[in-house]
Amino acid sequence: RGIPREPGARWTEPGCRSCTCQGGRVLCDAVSCSVPCSHPLPAPAGGCCPTCTGCLHEGVARAEGDVFSPSDGNCTVCVCLAGNVSCLSPECPPGSCPGPSPADCCSCAPEKCHFRGRTYVHGARFSLDGDHCTTCVCQRGEVECSFTPCPVLDCPQHQRHLGPGQCCSTCRDPPAGCSLDDNGVEFPVGQIWSPGDPCELCICQADGSVSCQRTDCVETCPYPIRIPGQCCPDCSAGCTYMGRIFSNNETFPSALDPCLSCICLVR
Repeated sequence: RGIPREPGARWTEPGCRSCTCQGGRVLCDAVSCSVPCSHPLPAPAGGCCPTCTGCLHEGVARAEGDVFSPSDGNCTVCVCLAGNVSCLSPECPPGSCPGPSPADCCSCAPEKCHFRGRTYVHGARFSLDGDHCTTCVCQRGEVECSFTPCPVLDCPQHQRHLGPGQCCSTCRDPPAGCSLDDNGVEFPVGQIWSPGDPCELCICQADGSVSCQRTDCVETCPYPIRIPGQCCPDCSAGCTYMGRIFSNNETFPSALDPCLSCICLVR
């Protein structure tokens, strides 16, 4: 698009496509979004990923810490915390009636919840079997479950890490460079080198990975000169004849006929 980019540079194009400059080529892919909350807000103007700073409940945007009642009422109170909506109903003494009265929230006995072979009283909180990252609550005979709220991280997606047994991702230190296990050499981010083959170049990416690309030789000639350590044959340095190298315009006898004189012409 007329803008030069440094090797290893990353940027976001319109349409939420993440691009990177690798080996002289621009590689783009759709932006990957991680949404660690149950009620995220749509992406802000100019953004690509939904945000967990606030909640979207029943089509209405709620600010962080906002306390509100659902549209159906029923004396239920909800709160928006870290992108998750938690709702609670008042604790009522035992009683019986067909349904709650608008004037008195506790005119009815709250219903118990039967969930996965167990019975929970109204308002009881519990976790799913083997999943301590999910919290469930019994509300008037219905069970609502939500993920444990996680803090908002200020590091890029490739630096986030979810450890074994953890509910929320944490930021880890960015890699200082790229380590090669075969010889123990470490290259800084952005370093370009050849791994031994002069026709292959590698670059150390910002995420600690190594990207390599081979060079395609396009220049051809009848008698190319191959210089040690150089990838492509040189068609301007001279001529190769019977295993010997002669410079441009150099005259020499033919190896097949001593009465013939040859000359190296670089064309």
